[in-house]
Amino acid sequence: MSNEQIMTALGQFVPAHWARDPVSAGFVRGITLTDSALVIKLVLPFVDYQLEASLRQLDEQLCKVSGAQTVQWQLSHDVATLAHAGESQNVGGVRNIIAVSSGKGGVGKSTTAVNIALALHQLGARVGILDADVYGPSIPMMLGVAQSKPASDDGKTMAPVSAHGIVANSIGFLVKAGDATVWRGPMASKALSQILRETRWGELDYLIVDLPPGTGDIQLTMAQDVPTTAAIVVTTPQNVALADAVKGISMFRKVNIPVIGVIENMSYHQCGQCGHQEALFGEGGGLRASQEHQVPLIGQLPLDASIGRQMDNGTPTLVAEPDGNLSQLYLTMAARIASGLYFSGNSIPTRLYTRAV
Repeated sequence: MSNEQIMTALGQFVPAHWARDPVSAGFVRGITLTDSALVIKLVLPFVDYQLEASLRQLDEQLCKVSGAQTVQWQLSHDVATLAHAGESQNVGGVRNIIAVSSGKGGVGKSTTAVNIALALHQLGARVGILDADVYGPSIPMMLGVAQSKPASDDGKTMAPVSAHGIVANSIGFLVKAGDATVWRGPMASKALSQILRETRWGELDYLIVDLPPGTGDIQLTMAQDVPTTAAIVVTTPQNVALADAVKGISMFRKVNIPVIGVIENMSYHQCGQCGHQEALFGEGGGLRASQEHQVPLIGQLPLDASIGRQMDNGTPTLVAEPDGNLSQLYLTMAARIASGLYFSGNSIPTRLYTRAV
């Protein structure tokens, strides 16, 4: 068996499907011949629903090359592969900074940010989350570490709080519970910059930044003072939420931060008894916004009471039900986000996003 011939066969297939050389990108992790079966291990950093069926087209050619009777494809995902394709950001060892935004409050932005962070971690990446909502920090409670405090050895920098395999920092760790943060915009912006840069994040593939709703001072600070890789906009199907989400997309474009996608939350409610689905807040809004403004629809999430209960208990969905259907939705969206960062600009293979999760 000639590995070079097999790589050549794979290389002929790859340009139409991955737009990257799988060998130099490290996607091909192993080729072995076992019991007359050719076993090819691929570690992919993105989701492609048509990939497995497409790979089957190579079976006959690969069997001829290797002398095997069958071909076995072992597919897995590792989003850290994508993270290391870019250059490190100028914030410690953080490689990619992803801002999670919403035009208005109450659309589930923070819940989405936490579960996406945990999904990226579950897919193999080193992940942190920064709670940039200095007026209403919620990340400490959602992660179940509201009583924790960042440790500081030198009085100048602090170590983030660890929870469920990721690290986090928030103004909520630094002020007393129940105290109101009564700050003007410049003070809030300065506090955000200090927390970001004075935290010893360590080596991270992704730092998720949970922004406050709107398009104010905090968002401008992220755009002007923080090397933000990309932004995600969270919305619900309601017209009022979509109108504000569109403003968010416009804001990020004005400050030259790419928007890699829209997540539509509360897309539908599914009855726990009969399974009937009903669009309580309208339907198709996220898809329309993504099409009109030419950004991918990363995914659609249902209105599910368990998500809120799990957050209140400090055990997010990815922790409480790691193998559940909701977790699979978050994992799929996390893989799509990672691939959106990797395939930058017009080279993003939009067909990766054509099927709603």
